[in-house]
Amino acid sequence: MKAVLFDFKTAKEEWFDHAVATYTKKLNPYIPFEVISLKSSKSDRDDALSKKKQESEDLLKKITNDDYVILFDEKGKDLDSIQFSKQIEAAQMSGKKRLVFIIGGAFGVSDEVKNRAQLKVSLSKMVMNHLVAETVALEQIYRGFTIIKRIPYHNI
Repeated sequence: MKAVLFDFKTAKEEWFDHAVATYTKKLNPYIPFEVISLKSSKSDRDDALSKKKQESEDLLKKITNDDYVILFDEKGKDLDSIQFSKQIEAAQMSGKKRLVFIIGGAFGVSDEVKNRAQLKVSLSKMVMNHLVAETVALEQIYRGFTIIKRIPYHNI
């Protein structure tokens, strides 16, 4: 199984690029992992619905029936790190070829994307910057794999 995280990054920040590179490198011994940034235009609140629709359509074109999809969504399930690791492990046992993580754009994702996801997970009840949310997601994905592999990283 391979894993990918799809995002809609608009800003270029050195600290974030470093975080992505760091967690990608840390994850690759456990699962082939990559982050794929899909095209996103600047946030335009007047055109939020059409932007969300277009981004969601672009995203759905990248997902196949052989993908197990986990969507990070503010209305998703509240899981602790151990519960999240169990969900990752279940996804690995699902027979799917790829584990897909999704972080939507500034205005979220369409209902079609939400319905396509086998699991929707909330990172926090707090609102946070998109780049911070993605960094938290990457860390939790890494933490999940270290829990599964019993690597000393997560302190219980």
